[in-house]
Amino acid sequence: MIVRQRLGAAALALVLTVIGLAGPARAAEVTVFAAASLTNAMEDVGALYREKTGEPLRFSFASSSTLARQIEAGAPAQIYASANEKWMDTLDKAGLVADGTRVSPISNSLVLIAPEDSDLEPMAIAKETDLAALLGTDGRMAVGDPDHVPAGIYAAEALRALGQWDALEPRLARADDVRAALALVARGEVPLGIVYGTDAAISEKVKILGTVPAGSHKPITYPFAIVAGNDTPAVRAVFDFIVGPEALKVFERYGFTRNR
Repeated sequence: MIVRQRLGAAALALVLTVIGLAGPARAAEVTVFAAASLTNAMEDVGALYREKTGEPLRFSFASSSTLARQIEAGAPAQIYASANEKWMDTLDKAGLVADGTRVSPISNSLVLIAPEDSDLEPMAIAKETDLAALLGTDGRMAVGDPDHVPAGIYAAEALRALGQWDALEPRLARADDVRAALALVARGEVPLGIVYGTDAAISEKVKILGTVPAGSHKPITYPFAIVAGNDTPAVRAVFDFIVGPEALKVFERYGFTRNR
């Protein structure tokens, strides 16, 4: 009997301990859909938010176009961070952006990259630069797919402005997002690629050959917004943090330019 009582007390203590550890029901994690080029910086922002609040964030990273289409289809995103204004415009016109929440806090640049062991040297990129010749006979240039990936859209715009589109368009290795384009170059599968400056900076397996002239493409701005129907205090707290001064310092550390 004494043994049973002791076992019963021990079991009760264990249950109470588990309940105590579980604590009160936690609020659901806020889900942020963010452009692939934001992956590293946004993960650090999420870690900082958790450190300060104890609340984790849930991220989904992909091409801005893929994420926008998922949101249009009803995916449970509460915050959307796009790599260009076009895809935020698409959601805005569809009534899927919460009123008054859209801001564009950061910007980026485009760079020409090669595998780290490439013999190519840094260069100025201009109309006179023969990028097709640099690819060699069979080489291709990695870019995000210009049909829908923001980095590829900017790259195509720049190549047209530089008078190189006709020669390079048939030789593009079109990737599903900018990180996939970066990976093609990092693995040495292609001799050249055009990606964001921030993406090139995180890889030790590529080197930057030059910066694509800013005047050859539209400004690369990143609009953030709360998805319509989700402007709750919990979501607003996360949103205010990821566009706030502490998060902006993280983005700057990864090479993004602060717009405000």
